[in-house]
Amino acid sequence: MGDVAGRKVLDAGCGSGALSQALAAAGAAVTGIDLSTGLLAIARRRLGPDVPLIRADLNQQLPIRSSAFDAVVASLVMHYVHDWSRPLTEFRRVLVPGGYVVISTHHPFVDFRLAGQGDYLGTYEFTEEWVKSGETFPMKFWHRPLHAMFDAFTAAGFTVERISEPRPGAGVRDRSPEHFERLSREAPFIFFTLRVREDASASWRG
Repeated sequence: MGDVAGRKVLDAGCGSGALSQALAAAGAAVTGIDLSTGLLAIARRRLGPDVPLIRADLNQQLPIRSSAFDAVVASLVMHYVHDWSRPLTEFRRVLVPGGYVVISTHHPFVDFRLAGQGDYLGTYEFTEEWVKSGETFPMKFWHRPLHAMFDAFTAAGFTVERISEPRPGAGVRDRSPEHFERLSREAPFIFFTLRVREDASASWRG
């Protein structure tokens, strides 16, 4: 996200508020949105009364005025969304001209393997079972290939400034050598920094 001090940042899919908390601590004026009332309640307890939190569906128009934010962050949320056109168009709408978006999502090559369908080039939903405290939870995600991600970014009026396939931090080696070794050879997540295209921004303003 770079230096966010003094910037207005929308945390899209803020969940329990951990990232919003970090952004606020770095000096950003944060607003969080999420569809889950339960997670928003946890975020409220974590963030206190000063950070605006809004219940909103990324598949719908956001209840936010246009050009309200300098930046949008969508951390590990887009792989739950089937059609990226609506959220990306809304991200562009709520950004000031020249604003930017940072997205982290499942790496398409890794979730292609997890899905087990033998189809990298398709866009499809798949289920992964998570075990927590002895309970099994079916988690549903959407796989899409890299070109489909770029097509969605371009159609929404963004250019891709940066792509990152991060390696684990050094602290992971001490906590979990096995995970450190695996994550040093594969990237489960991919990060994008998107910038509103000048021609798209002008078109949007009419």
